[in-house]
Amino acid sequence: MHDFLTGPMFYVSFSVCIIGLLVRLILYIRGLAWQLDRVAYRAYPGLGWNGAIRSVLSWLLPFGTSSWRQQPLMTILFFGFHFGAVLIPLFLVAHNLFLKSKLGFSLFTIPQLLADTLSWMVVVSALLLVFRRIALPEVRILTTAYDYLIIALSTAPFITGLLARYEVGDYGFWLVMHILCAEILLIAIPFTKLSHIILFFASRTQLGMDYGIKRGGQKGTSMVW
Repeated sequence: MHDFLTGPMFYVSFSVCIIGLLVRLILYIRGLAWQLDRVAYRAYPGLGWNGAIRSVLSWLLPFGTSSWRQQPLMTILFFGFHFGAVLIPLFLVAHNLFLKSKLGFSLFTIPQLLADTLSWMVVVSALLLVFRRIALPEVRILTTAYDYLIIALSTAPFITGLLARYEVGDYGFWLVMHILCAEILLIAIPFTKLSHIILFFASRTQLGMDYGIKRGGQKGTSMVW
């Protein structure tokens, strides 16, 4: 099972994830219509890209927008989860050794203590996000089983990874489960809400261009919208 998951299954899951995200991005861009959106994307590229960059960077920074500042607890939990969810898969030493052996390249790595801390931060933040969905009526009414499934899929590789890291029980079993959960997650990403890994940047770019061109740069001019 270990050989299968680290061999053919890895290439399949990795390819599905990358190709699927590219397809989602292309479909998103092709779905844009300046007539429908009433945004002249190509006519004002300078204003558009300035607005897009501001939008993306503001939302990537903790408390960088008024929405983040209005919900400080949610902001802390959100970034606590996503910092670990992004940094651990990309920069863990073991992951990079695996990438080097399978794909021929690797990235820089982070210290093991930082990796452990980030992994725990992901798990704790995920649990608190679940409690938030249960406790707050305005969030609970919008929550379905699908949302809990997404959180479970996102967190399972970190939980199993920690169990393998600390050798709780059978190390080999938890290692296989960790790889399996990670590959299920990779396959699920393009077909679920997890596609926001790439669509976040697409939507923030679109909205940033909207504000940069229509609601900001050209507001108050004679231009008809």
